[in-house]
Amino acid sequence: QVQLVESGGGLVQAGGSLRLSCAASRRTFRNYAMGWFRQASGKEREFIAAIGPSGGITVYGDSVKGRFTISRDNADDTVYLQMVELKPEDTAVYYCASARGSWGGSASEYDYWGQGTQVTVSS
Repeated sequence: QVQLVESGGGLVQAGGSLRLSCAASRRTFRNYAMGWFRQASGKEREFIAAIGPSGGITVYGDSVKGRFTISRDNADDTVYLQMVELKPEDTAVYYCASARGSWGGSASEYDYWGQGTQVTVSS
C-alpha cells in the first residue's frame, strides 16, 4: 500500500496563496498517477487536479483551472498543489490520492488516499 501524507494546509485570507504538499512512499511512487480532491462540509468530493506518472499530462477541474497548479518531483517523491487567488469557496479538506491504473477526475479511479489537510479561506 502506498503511504500518502499531506501538509501545508491552514488559514489564509481571500486573494492569498498556499502550497500543499503530498509526500509518498518511494517504493512505487513513480508508477502512479497522482490527484488532488477536496470536500467541503456537507458537500460531495470534488476533483481538483491530477498529474500522470511522468508529470507530462495534467488535468484540472473547471472551478480551479487557471488558479491552481499541480506538479510532482519524482526525485523527492512529492506532489504539490500551488493555489493562488484563493476564495472563501475554496475552503475544504484537501486530499491527495494515487492511482495505479486508469486515472482522471473520478475519485473511484484512485486506490490510495492521504488523511487530508484543512484549508480555510477567510473573507
